[in-house]
Amino acid sequence: MYLSNPMVSVIVPVYNAESTLRRCADSILEQSYPDLELILVDDGSKDASPLICDSYMQKDARVRVIHKPNSGASATRNLGIAEARGHYLQFVDSDDWLTPDATEKLVAAAEAHQADLVIADFYRVSGKLVASKHRVMPVGVMTRREYASKMMENPASFYYGVLWNKLYRRDLVVQHHLEMNPALRICEDFMFNLEYLRVARYIVAVPSPVYYYVRTKNSIVSQTYGMTTLKIRLAAFDEYKQFYMDVLDEKAYQKARLKVYRFLVDVAMDGVVLPKPAPGTRSLKAADSPETLDDDWDL
Repeated sequence: MYLSNPMVSVIVPVYNAESTLRRCADSILEQSYPDLELILVDDGSKDASPLICDSYMQKDARVRVIHKPNSGASATRNLGIAEARGHYLQFVDSDDWLTPDATEKLVAAAEAHQADLVIADFYRVSGKLVASKHRVMPVGVMTRREYASKMMENPASFYYGVLWNKLYRRDLVVQHHLEMNPALRICEDFMFNLEYLRVARYIVAVPSPVYYYVRTKNSIVSQTYGMTTLKIRLAAFDEYKQFYMDVLDEKAYQKARLKVYRFLVDVAMDGVVLPKPAPGTRSLKAADSPETLDDDWDL
């Protein structure tokens, strides 16, 4: 059922975000679309974040605050989903913020096209620099298969893997018992999106940016990952491959198979500095192209 003014539940996981939380919360509460609730889920923060959350709840009836012991981003978002009352779900990270009409644009697209998923462009913020991320997506409604084929063209892009540039139907999430995997430190948003796409019939893209994504220092610099992280990334690849085998027919999958394999390289090497190789062995180098690192998402 599609409504004229459906409520949107905006879920923000909060952990030690005292320096950015106000900017984030203000951008949500000042949206041109007023029919929303803001759910701030404090994940055991040790700074002033809990007090900031409570202050917003005291001054705006649309804000609900949940305080809980630290358990990670996945469990925090899952709790937000469980407490949500809106027709749609929207996710925002506490160090990022929305454009003033973000929610209005997402809801308008969903309602106009009776879409199960809305996906939008975004801005990348690095220091004082702001750049728009332009994606080549068809305007209008796509089927699951059409969307999957388009996603295949740039499989490791932030655009497809993250939660925060999308609008989801809460009833589909609840009906199909979808949630983030608390056991995963990385890839949980990507895995959630793949599961959601299995039940979403129609997807629509919003061409204009609606979100300011702040790329922090820790996400820019190379990091050393252990075998656990690599195994998670390989498991993500297996899910990705299975998704395409399920969504596309055999002929279409075989035609696009090399792009799926390219994804394995992207997710295995994105931003990774591998441990020093043993003597006499060959070392592997992560891609160092600025454009590649800029477009890929941090699994």
